[in-house]
Amino acid sequence: MKILITGGSGLLGQYLNITLSSKYEILTLYNSNEGNCKNFNSLKIDLRNEEIVNDIFHKYKPNIVVHSAALTLTLLNNKFSLRDYYEVNVKVTENIAKTSSKLRSRLIYISTDLVYDGNRGSYLTETSKLNPISPYAESKLIGENKVTTNCDDYIILRIALLIGFGLNHSFCHFQSMYKNLTENKPVKLFTDQFRTPISLIEASRIIAEIIDLNIPRGIYNLGGNERLSRYDLGLILAEKINADKNLLIKTKLEDNSEVPNVKDVSMNNSKIKDYGIKIKSIDEMIDDILKK
Repeated sequence: MKILITGGSGLLGQYLNITLSSKYEILTLYNSNEGNCKNFNSLKIDLRNEEIVNDIFHKYKPNIVVHSAALTLTLLNNKFSLRDYYEVNVKVTENIAKTSSKLRSRLIYISTDLVYDGNRGSYLTETSKLNPISPYAESKLIGENKVTTNCDDYIILRIALLIGFGLNHSFCHFQSMYKNLTENKPVKLFTDQFRTPISLIEASRIIAEIIDLNIPRGIYNLGGNERLSRYDLGLILAEKINADKNLLIKTKLEDNSEVPNVKDVSMNNSKIKDYGIKIKSIDEMIDDILKK
């Protein structure tokens, strides 16, 4: 089976390179940073160039396309414009959906838990109300619509907060928390936002399993089993690495004007688990992270 990965040098993409290449033939695409793509069959490309993208797809003829490339900054005040989000997260996705459909390739589109309404309760299902309130989340939801209207065979994965250690240049909040704790420095953590975190290791493993099982077309939540705030996550990590829990400084989401006020996008993951996919506990996932 041939798999094409976009965003191959991204936070999740580099883990996908490792996991999927162990079972399948892959072609992984990257843009500005090479990351671990240099260790695999890869190409440097700007996905906004539709002609080149279509040429690559038609030459490679993938059975599966994992579209993880995106502008992912969620801060309300950042260097990207609304046009940037639209071109990368919407127009690129639309073209990839159309091309995948023409080639009869199954498209796995990486979306986000942030498309949900954060004021509708806990453990949201795939049919819960949607209300993205950041340019990133809004563009990802529009991207979902481009997939469903332009592609016949798709899996949309609404992925929760990713935790772990980024490879090469990639980085995530979990790393900064770990770094501060190991250096005996304080770290500010929200107590009033709740998500269902999943590790990079576990997410990439489950995506490989989804490919193996050939689960039906549709939209699926992909997150951990536990509803946690970042402060809760910090407590678990501090316990595991024997760090001083007094370094964890409680803060509130409502006091930070640059972060979208998304209170609770914890997700119910039973739909995907109904196909026999097992998801590790947060304790097991953090243990796996710390082994690396």
